[in-house]
Amino acid sequence: MPIDSQTALVPGRRSLLKWTGALAGATGVGLTAAQAQPAHRTEASAGPHEVGGLRKGMFSYMLASEQFPTTELVKLGAHASRAGFHVLSTSDHMQPWQANEGHVGQAWVTLGALGAQAHSWMGTTVTCPTMRYNPAVVAEAFATLSHLYPGRVFLGVGSGEALNEQAVTGTWPKWQERWDRLVEAITVIRQLWSGQDVSFKGKYYTVNSRLYDPPAKPIPLLTAANGKKSMRLAGQYGDGLVTDPLSWMQHKSEWEAGARAAGKNPAEMPVLVEQYVVVGDRQAANQAAEFWRFGPKAFKTLYNVQSPVEIQQKADAETPIEEVQKSWPISTDPAIHIKKMHELFDSGVSIVNIHSGQPDQARVIDFYGERVLPAFKRPV
Repeated sequence: MPIDSQTALVPGRRSLLKWTGALAGATGVGLTAAQAQPAHRTEASAGPHEVGGLRKGMFSYMLASEQFPTTELVKLGAHASRAGFHVLSTSDHMQPWQANEGHVGQAWVTLGALGAQAHSWMGTTVTCPTMRYNPAVVAEAFATLSHLYPGRVFLGVGSGEALNEQAVTGTWPKWQERWDRLVEAITVIRQLWSGQDVSFKGKYYTVNSRLYDPPAKPIPLLTAANGKKSMRLAGQYGDGLVTDPLSWMQHKSEWEAGARAAGKNPAEMPVLVEQYVVVGDRQAANQAAEFWRFGPKAFKTLYNVQSPVEIQQKADAETPIEEVQKSWPISTDPAIHIKKMHELFDSGVSIVNIHSGQPDQARVIDFYGERVLPAFKRPV
């Protein structure tokens, strides 16, 4: 039976149960139970690189496509995987946040190359599936990645930034429309992942198609949020959350309320939080902060700015270096880093996404792999 556009947008508890085997602690998707089970899905046998699920206690390594070229990201991701990182996350941009960062490669191509050299989970934090990408294309791309690397691909989605969406489409709607588009896009993606014929006509997207190669294994779909309203919506529509430490501390209850309103248990949903770190002294921290100076105002004002040059100018003029670094662990003492990681896990975070702006990424990976990760129990 084809899926039509009347399919419920909000995930229900019955549909979640179909996906728990793959998520191992994450929750399910916004389809009915029958629709969540692809008509012709192939259950590939577990390969030597397959991992069990997105579980509490995982460490992710952030592959910053804004700061490093794709060839280096693939090497760094493979290195991080060997060092013990359970997840590899990458940004999905058209332009860097700041012009001085100097790079941006296509994220899905990076993941395609990386998967052959790494054994960790991997995905985007995050892809905007509403403007420069059509959601049907996003659905197909990640379904294809899941065939290459079954059981270790996730998709993070968000409402986007002007520097990526307006820059190539010429349009940048208000917040409400961007979230309405995102909810529709999530629905389209999930319906296509079912492998059934999809006849969808929404306010923004019309799809009459199917994926003839639906996901080999269920793909967790995490939703990004950084404010009170968006956190509630992310809980309502996502399988899990992508956010920052401050948003998590301030609006955790909103996200949990949104999840419960959709019939989900937030305790069973993965929460991925990006934490900046510096393995070095204050001078090393100052150098790293110059590349990520926009951070404190990224989702307050700068997400509305189209130009990386202008974002950098505003960040330099308006944000002191000390403000950028105030929540970063800055030290070569592993105890300082371990303390910060414990604080995040104790707050309910499932996956800590380690992000360093230091040029020597290998040093950070080795330090964490040898001196921080061993201090934590195996994810359960």
